[in-house]
Amino acid sequence: MPLSGPLYERITTAPPVPAGLPLVVALTGFTDAGSAVTRVVDHLHTEHDPQPVVTFNPDVLFDYRARRPLITFDGDHLTDYRPPRLDLALVHDALGQPFVLLSGYEPDFAWEAFVDTVVGLAEGLQVRSVTWVHAIPMPVPHTRPLGTTVSGNRSDLTEAHSVWKPRTQVPSTAGHLLEYRLSDAGVSVSGFALLIPHYLAETDFPAAAIAALDSVSIATGLVFDSDTLRDENREYLEKVDDQVSASDELTTMLHNLEARYDAYMAGSTQAQPIIHTGDLPSADELAAELERFLANRPSGDDDRRPGLG
Repeated sequence: MPLSGPLYERITTAPPVPAGLPLVVALTGFTDAGSAVTRVVDHLHTEHDPQPVVTFNPDVLFDYRARRPLITFDGDHLTDYRPPRLDLALVHDALGQPFVLLSGYEPDFAWEAFVDTVVGLAEGLQVRSVTWVHAIPMPVPHTRPLGTTVSGNRSDLTEAHSVWKPRTQVPSTAGHLLEYRLSDAGVSVSGFALLIPHYLAETDFPAAAIAALDSVSIATGLVFDSDTLRDENREYLEKVDDQVSASDELTTMLHNLEARYDAYMAGSTQAQPIIHTGDLPSADELAAELERFLANRPSGDDDRRPGLG
């Protein structure tokens, strides 16, 4: 059980936060296909220097045994302990526009208390909108633009950018509950679920982070410089294409995905649902094929490889 203690702490040296800013939420955890949210958080912290305003207590919210923090063993001593972080911070985009960022680990415990706190903070700051992103694996091809499913109470975004509108029950996340409570509170809120090719879901897929940042820009008007991610993505896709072209099975799989995707997006009455897996290879079969390919690659290749497993 988590220890008792304050849920969060206000940073006394934090800069003042103007009222009426957009709030962006990026929580890493259960649904992060392609490492989309992880890369977004890393990018924003590296490129935009967030100034924490509130920090949440991991001893109340975090399950250390389920998600072990990293520490470095250096010869004969330990260094660089990396405690989990979840902060509300003031950030500025590439044009200097301010916004509020809630980023870090998805809470494991005390969801209701956490969500009540965030809703209260959002109302206290009079944020003009809340936008959150996460990513899920789908049988879609990497050769087509990444789609999104948009939820929330902003019908303009849903109509314009939601390519898949299912009615289904899914395992919830803290982000889902936060959206639900914010909507009940009358706050303008939108959630973007990025639809990531299932055979790349376990990799570090730069296009996923680019799509996440683009989704935030669409919802908020904020501007982010993603040139570094785009350069990484070009190199990544070259490696994926090399792997696919070396395998008849993967080539057939990709062509099937492309045909179904194109038919679905065209609105064809003959199209099968985009989530239909049909005769596609399973994720385990795809993983085995890519691992066989990678096992035959020369040593010294980039450790951040595009492949399953």
